[in-house]
Amino acid sequence: MASEITRDELRVRAARAGLELSEDELNQLLPGVNRAYNQADDLRKLVTNTDEPAAVFAPARSQRE
Repeated sequence: MASEITRDELRVRAARAGLELSEDELNQLLPGVNRAYNQADDLRKLVTNTDEPAAVFAPARSQRE
């Protein structure tokens, strides 16, 4: 499991994005941010370099005269 993001880290990341959040707003956002962060980490663990893409784009070559 990924480590939890602290309130201070969230404040810094929000400031980098140009957001000024109150303590109450940070407290409300923190559980959802940590949940999303951990879910993204779980998805990254499922994808390996040996997995092939679901589809491959191969454009048809046209003959030019």
